[in-house]
Amino acid sequence: MTQYKAFAAGVEVNGETVLSVIDGMEKDRESAFKILADNGISDPRPGLWYPQQAWLDAFQEIAGRLGPDMLYRIGRRIPGNAKFPPRITTIEQALSSLDAAYHVNHRGGGIGSYRFIKTGERSGKLVCKNPYPCDFDRGLVAALADRFKPEESAGVTVRHDDAASCRKKGADSCTYLVDW
Repeated sequence: MTQYKAFAAGVEVNGETVLSVIDGMEKDRESAFKILADNGISDPRPGLWYPQQAWLDAFQEIAGRLGPDMLYRIGRRIPGNAKFPPRITTIEQALSSLDAAYHVNHRGGGIGSYRFIKTGERSGKLVCKNPYPCDFDRGLVAALADRFKPEESAGVTVRHDDAASCRKKGADSCTYLVDW
């Protein structure tokens, strides 16, 4: 497996999630709409469903044209657009809920997973086994961790675990180390 290739044919992603591309490319919304349309997603709207592979193809084009920083920015927009379980109050709950949220926002087959493992009092790791770009997932994890970090925390650090596998190198997962 590798990034940009759906794990199963027929998987769809909801419009709320697709709109994160538009939000992430806020300074060039016209290009965002064009990239999506060129890859088979015209006029995305909440409540509708779109082929995951088309969305992944759009990500690949964005990466080629605008680079990994744009993928990271788009990932940071996911928590504001996608549906998440209610009543989340802690960073551990937020990171643990990521898999449930992922499954609510996708349908139609095997999509992969997000698995949170607490590694210390104020640390954990998140194993992201899905077809999304590494930089996109890093942005998603960072935004979710920032949103639910404890009040007394000076900040959150999210870094790629370079000792673990990486989708950029053809693996089917990436691991992120989170400290707060």
